[in-house]
Amino acid sequence: MSLDELRSLVYRVTLRNAVQHGGKAMVNSVMSALIAEHPELRQRARELAPIVKEMVDKVNSMSAEEQRDTLAREFGEAVEEGQKKQKPEQKVLPPLPNAQEGKVVTRFAPNPDFVIHIGNARPAILSYEYARMYRGKMVLRFEDTDPRTKTPMKEAYDMIKEDLRWLGVKWDEEYIQSLRMEIFYSTMKEALSKGCAYVDLGGEQSKKLISEGMPPEYRDKPPEWQLEEFDKMLSGHYKEGEAVVRFKTNVNDPNPSLRDWVAFRIIDTDAHPHPLTGDKYIVWPTYNFAVSVDDHLMGITHVLRGKEHQLNTLKQGYVYRCFKWPEPTYIHFGRLKLEGFIMSKSYIKKIMSDRPGEFMGLDDPRFGTIAGLRRRGILPESIRDVILDVGVRPGDAKLSWANLAAVNRKRLDPIADRLMFVELTGGRGIRMKLSQPGCHVAKIPLHPNRPQAVREIKVCDGDYIYIPSDDAKVPMVRLVGLGNYAVNANDGLLVFKNDSVEEARRGGYPIIQWVPEASSVRLTVLEPDGLNLIKHDGLAEGYISNYGKGSRLQFIRYGFVIIDSVNPLVAILTHT
Repeated sequence: MSLDELRSLVYRVTLRNAVQHGGKAMVNSVMSALIAEHPELRQRARELAPIVKEMVDKVNSMSAEEQRDTLAREFGEAVEEGQKKQKPEQKVLPPLPNAQEGKVVTRFAPNPDFVIHIGNARPAILSYEYARMYRGKMVLRFEDTDPRTKTPMKEAYDMIKEDLRWLGVKWDEEYIQSLRMEIFYSTMKEALSKGCAYVDLGGEQSKKLISEGMPPEYRDKPPEWQLEEFDKMLSGHYKEGEAVVRFKTNVNDPNPSLRDWVAFRIIDTDAHPHPLTGDKYIVWPTYNFAVSVDDHLMGITHVLRGKEHQLNTLKQGYVYRCFKWPEPTYIHFGRLKLEGFIMSKSYIKKIMSDRPGEFMGLDDPRFGTIAGLRRRGILPESIRDVILDVGVRPGDAKLSWANLAAVNRKRLDPIADRLMFVELTGGRGIRMKLSQPGCHVAKIPLHPNRPQAVREIKVCDGDYIYIPSDDAKVPMVRLVGLGNYAVNANDGLLVFKNDSVEEARRGGYPIIQWVPEASSVRLTVLEPDGLNLIKHDGLAEGYISNYGKGSRLQFIRYGFVIIDSVNPLVAILTHT
């Protein structure tokens, strides 16, 4: 295929991909579609990559109507058919209350004290999808104003963005709260001037009074005094624990946690430096104050979060009423119970510390972090599917590893090439000698849906192959692509009988994978199992050398894997 022909092909596939996905083509999807249609292009992947990037940029700059017209005019493709194929996979979210086309603004606001996991992906994906549904915008905001108990990880800011991009989540604006401290200070000064908040110097005594439904002595001091004391806090006059700023609520509220909640506190950043601002600031806003201010200033219209935040919504309402700001619409969804995932950041940190060298990093495939799921071979579309299926229902929902694996299997099955692998660990594979007339060439399709894309494996009489040991216990087998063979386990022989598919069907011969010894490649498959990582050593057919790191494959009768490294050749078992 000439360069001009290649560019034309890439242009056509990119246009089709864009039309089928709401007007936006994606590099990975286009690459997968190209190689699926033309497996021979796998050898030209390096040459292909910049052309795909160029065409994706070109096509994405076109309107959806231009994309459809160009695809039909220049390539004669039935665009409607392509769109219809996509419709069954579309998940539809319920309408947002109080939503206006073009005016919806959502946000995803992670704390960068760790990477995100599949539970965090729910509000991120829902916020993005609703913003897109209403042609609005989404804000990414890092909430990092607790350098002591939730100390941010400097590397987490970029890692979270990488995970979001991989999930297909695109944000329109980005903010970091620790870089907005002066805004929080000026807003609090205004609240102090209005009498909505007060500086509390009473420590434990104030806590005791508030718990008994009584106002502390500093609550009704005049605004001038409050502002002066707040300036003292900012200047370092008070040490950690000696002063806080409280937002005035109702000291007799039936819920004690709503009574005059803390809006600012002092943190010793000499002892607990912030990774971005160091020890520049010692007075830090609490979650509810910072969130309220930023949600207003950033024009957030809809906040999607778990029902565990309902108390925070009540606290934040006091800030909105103080400044007479319009409140966002809050959608509180039920808890997502996650079974079979290792996600607790404190637990992951602990086991990585307690067992140094045993884990592969925050993207270890045993973890339920987004990075871990990506490394394990889970597709971003599969995570999106399960999240959108759960949606924003107010009741609790359950997601297990089995649920995610089932969804991922459906998506992988049409795209993952089939290769053969025989495990040798624990005697699971056995070496057998072929007894057959001359040489046979097995022509095996890489995928049932693409019978024209085949690889050829030549074996001759006297050659050795490996098969699963259990398959040597039956009298007859059908070797994939070769034919029917009688099993003579005592002599270690496989004796060719014929290549009749019909006979194999009538006789119920098991169709088994096999690997020729001469062209085999050593491979280790790592199987995540709870906190264990089980090693399965074996042999793969030589054709696997055509695939690079990150390639997703299905080993026949074994399971789906993703190549984790090429030298040495290591794959991770995604699921069966």
